[in-house]
Amino acid sequence: QVQLVESGGGLVQAGGSLRLSCAASGRTFSRYVMGWFRQAPGKEREFVAAISRFGGSPYYADSVKGRFTISRDNAKNTVSLQMNSLKPEDTAAYYCAALQGSTYYEASSYDYWGQGTQVTVSA
Repeated sequence: QVQLVESGGGLVQAGGSLRLSCAASGRTFSRYVMGWFRQAPGKEREFVAAISRFGGSPYYADSVKGRFTISRDNAKNTVSLQMNSLKPEDTAAYYCAALQGSTYYEASSYDYWGQGTQVTVSA
């Protein structure tokens, strides 16, 4: 069992930055690929970024590539998402998730989810 708690969301103007963090419980954090997803009202949950078990391979959605950076610290059981050059279309609830398998871009593949943190970007 893994419990995930996100933090760091908030309201920011377009062009600004936010850093999301996700703290995981348990001693098996390094067994999981970690991902970030987001969901805007009326839309499906979409993949944002993922990082491999030991941090060597980050993956990004095309919509955030070059603006967002995912990182993890296995010693602290945390994964972070640095979001720069934010746009109003980045507004959504952001979720941290843990994956035992390998299909990092599919939400249905993930085993554990956090409760989400809201990010609102004003124009």
